[in-house]
Amino acid sequence: MPPRSRTSRVRRLAVSATAATAALVAPATAQADITPTTLVNGVLSTVGGCQTPIRDAIVGCTEMETLTTQFPVNLDLNQLGTNIVVLGAGLYPDGTMQPVLVSRLQAALQVARRYPLSPIIVSGGVPRNGVTEARAMREWLVANGIPFFRITEENTSRSTVENAVNTNGILAARSAAGAVVVTSPDHLQRAMVDFRTAVAGRIPIAGVVAPY
Repeated sequence: MPPRSRTSRVRRLAVSATAATAALVAPATAQADITPTTLVNGVLSTVGGCQTPIRDAIVGCTEMETLTTQFPVNLDLNQLGTNIVVLGAGLYPDGTMQPVLVSRLQAALQVARRYPLSPIIVSGGVPRNGVTEARAMREWLVANGIPFFRITEENTSRSTVENAVNTNGILAARSAAGAVVVTSPDHLQRAMVDFRTAVAGRIPIAGVVAPY
């Protein structure tokens, strides 16, 4: 099947499955942003083709998603089992955070407040002045009201691929039902591909864009 025809067919399947996804999320109790974008993204991240061990299929499916700051429906389907994963960014030499990382944390904080039962993983190594990205992120979240026991540090990663591989180990160990990756707009699509590749179709991966 030509690439364009295959893409169109997957889009049609995703749209046709939106009603089924919507039926699983009761509007009266939903915490997610129930919009055409989040519903289609939710379908793509599960039955729409992104939850697969085949990297080429993951890339193609992920490219069809609309990156958004809205809360994904995956969290409504299983809040307790779905982990919020915040990706690090390089620290300043003194160990303080750059604005891009603060932006990611602000977005993650909104998700964490909306879903108070979801565990949080902060992922990033590369220490500066004795502080890893993960430690700086955890301290920021705790200072902004997130209980320390909700947060797990993944503090050895040096790249997005390592973020995905190392975090997958944590997700697998706790039998997580899914994950929502939070990072910058120019980073999220690549990160979602890496995370979906790392989990090899075992669980769905969704994403949230930091606003700036």
